[in-house]
Amino acid sequence: MPSRDDARRAGRQALSGLKGSLAQRIAGMLRRDPELLSEMVELGLVRREWLDDPAAEQMSTAGPVEVAERWLERSVEQRPSLLSKLGLSAIQQLSSSSDTTQTEGMPSRLAIAFTDIEGFTAFTAREGDGAASQLLADHYRATGPVVRSRGGHISKRLGDGLLLTFPSAEAAVLACVEMVEAQPVPLRLRAGIHVGEVVVAHDEIVGHVVNVAARVAESAKGGEVLVTSDVRDAAHDLPGVAFGRARGRSFKGVGEKVLVCRATRDAG
Repeated sequence: MPSRDDARRAGRQALSGLKGSLAQRIAGMLRRDPELLSEMVELGLVRREWLDDPAAEQMSTAGPVEVAERWLERSVEQRPSLLSKLGLSAIQQLSSSSDTTQTEGMPSRLAIAFTDIEGFTAFTAREGDGAASQLLADHYRATGPVVRSRGGHISKRLGDGLLLTFPSAEAAVLACVEMVEAQPVPLRLRAGIHVGEVVVAHDEIVGHVVNVAARVAESAKGGEVLVTSDVRDAAHDLPGVAFGRARGRSFKGVGEKVLVCRATRDAG
């Protein structure tokens, strides 16, 4: 006769199998609606890893506050008029995490990416402020969903550039490669990435890692994603991405030489 423990174990296995089957069905339904799926991934309601293995992976790790942040960023990008109606300070307060005070000033390991648009100043002088503003608005609408879908955050807009944070080197590389592919025609986007410990202080992200990422981005050419060897080492098994040969470069304000290489879409 089966023991009580055996019965409990069998019950847990049956429940796990039922949940796995249900997860597979939900994932299948979402795949048949790419627009809905894209929106749910962008908002953090669905993880890309879960889509690859619904029965084993967790569907979402984003909390309610993070989902709200992503929704707010997305809404402002799609409807810039919200910015003037709500006010920048109100949006910043609404989009700041409730646990910020718990991590304020504490070192965190993040991937830092800087992007900017090559030739934007010349484009503005040639085409005018109106055309430049429209190009930036279109660029933000295209890049915001990519950043959020990889679990990243737009920390600052720096003119035609962005300061981005990601939870991992892999997420940063994938996002930047996608963004460069969707660059703002007729101009080209460039990006630089470094990973390591930074300090988050209120709305500022400070540390040597940030400085290195900024210098790496400045040295990139249009249409290029440059990463440090630390990023390459952390993401070397990343499917669909190829890393070029690392070369040492000297950057202003950075004492030691930095090994950098290109990250590109793996055609193979």
